[in-house]
Amino acid sequence: MLSKGIQKYLLKGDNHLSPFCILVLCVLFFAACESKKDKIGAAYNGPFEIVNDLVVKYSEQGKMKVYVKTPKSLTYQNETRVFPDSVNISFYDSLGTVVTTLRSDSGRYDRNADVYIVKGHVRVVKFETHQILNTTELSWSPGTRKVFTDKALTIKNTQSPEVTNAVGMDAEQDFSRIKLRKMTGTVISKGI
Repeated sequence: MLSKGIQKYLLKGDNHLSPFCILVLCVLFFAACESKKDKIGAAYNGPFEIVNDLVVKYSEQGKMKVYVKTPKSLTYQNETRVFPDSVNISFYDSLGTVVTTLRSDSGRYDRNADVYIVKGHVRVVKFETHQILNTTELSWSPGTRKVFTDKALTIKNTQSPEVTNAVGMDAEQDFSRIKLRKMTGTVISKGI
């Protein structure tokens, strides 16, 4: 059996340790619950759909009008699509012939505005008029079938030395008609 001194110490300690132990256990319990709460509340903000080698075709009355191709598409919760790699678009005339091509570094589709926006080095080639349009951003609305930008742009005719600079543009989706908002000048280049 235990000596009387040890029993007295244990009994005395028991009176002082019990409330202290209960307090420590409560603090540990609440601290453990708090850390679990923080971990559970974290929301995922990344894409919920990833598509590789995406092709989108727009047709009217059974005839191809627009053909969009990009290596990757990311779709988010708000239904916005992001195209982080190059975007290549071909526009067709009523006979099914490609009349204009567009290439950009990246793009996105905003479902709320129903607008495709391409960015980076945007290059539009019009085959019929031998024109090349360069800008940093273009928007295309499938609903209105219009292409537009507020950014600076340059239009070069490949068969003449003429280069037109402007800020802002509105055009038909196949670029058959282009209206420049603010022309900043026309330059006759000497050629390289």
